[in-house]
Parts: sequence; structure tokens; C-alpha cells
Amino acid sequence: MAKVISTLFISADGVAEVDPSWHFPYFDENMGRAVGEDYAAADVLLLGRVTYDSFAGAWPARETAGEADAQMAVQLGDTRKIVVSRQPLEFTWRESELLEGDLTEAVAVLKAAPGIRGILIPGSISVVQQLLAAGLVDELRLLVHPVAARKGRRLFDEGHAPYHLKVLATEVFPTGVIRVIYAPTAAPGAAGYEGVKDLVPDGINA
Repeated sequence: MAKVISTLFISADGVAEVDPSWHFPYFDENMGRAVGEDYAAADVLLLGRVTYDSFAGAWPARETAGEADAQMAVQLGDTRKIVVSRQPLEFTWRESELLEGDLTEAVAVLKAAPGIRGILIPGSISVVQQLLAAGLVDELRLLVHPVAARKGRRLFDEGHAPYHLKVLATEVFPTGVIRVIYAPTAAPGAAGYEGVKDLVPDGINA
């Protein structure tokens, strides 16, 4: 069974709609390594339309330019890319295809497909939100920047029930970025103040 992994750059206040002005100042070799690890685990990229347009508008040219990021550009070009869009698309970037049918049904089929180890969702906030709600995301890999963006789309939209998460791994970079890998988990048992009041400290030393 393939893992569905979401990888996102995110601010300390939960904004996942990246503004280059607060993202790139924190990008260093550690973040580059983390991004590389995420993509190395993917056989399939699942992309929302906006994210795909951004990638397809940049990476093929970077591959042709042959500069320092050309190897990453080749890797992205060679990876199967499935695009979530309500409108038909004409693809010019190789290995790109339109997702057919319902998103959650298609992803469930992909997860069970032989030969697929990992399905990576870079960015694509609305896709991640839908798959989280459907219980189809196996890992959230967040690179939390030490900045409160204060505007932009947040990863966790309003809903009726909280998402409970367990921490699989953490790493703090010298820039202050925190890499956190979460997996969805069951809610803890019910508790209230009466159940924890014995844990409250007796007093605060002056």
C-alpha cells in the first residue's frame, strides 16, 4: 500500500500559501536536503492545478538551462505527475496526466496500485484538505518557518472535528525552521480540568 505524503512550506501561524518574501530567506542546505528526501520517496506527484501550472512554468526551463538545479528539474520531469483540475488541460511537460473521476476514489485506487511506493503532494492546499478530510493522508511533512505570515491560505480550514496528529520526527535547522513529520492518529481519551488538576504545580517560585 502506497503512502500519501503531503509536503508543505508553512508559517508559524499556519499559512501554507507561500510568499517568497518570507520563504526564501530561510531556505538553506538543510531545507534542500529535506525536500530532496521527500521527493526521493515519491513515484507519483499529485498536484493541484495552480501548483502544476507553477511547476510546469518553471522546471522545464530550468532543466534546459543546465544550471545547479537541473538535476532536480530532470527528476521532476521524469516523475509521473497527476493533476487535479475541473477543466481539461493540454500538457507540454512530460509524464503529466489529468486525474480521472473523483479525487478520493482515484487516490484510493492509486494507494492500492502495485509498484507505487509513495504519492507526494507538494503544496496544493485544497487537494491536501480534501484528502485529510477523507482520511487518505498518511504523513504531513511540514517545514515550519519562524515567521507569522498573517495573511494567505492556511492548511487547516474550519471544520466540525479536530485532526489529531502524532509526531513521527522533528528536526530544527540553524535558520530556525522546524521540520515536523506528522501522521494522523486517533483522538486521545476525553479529559477535563478535574482529571488533570493534580498535575498543576503547587506554586511558582518568586
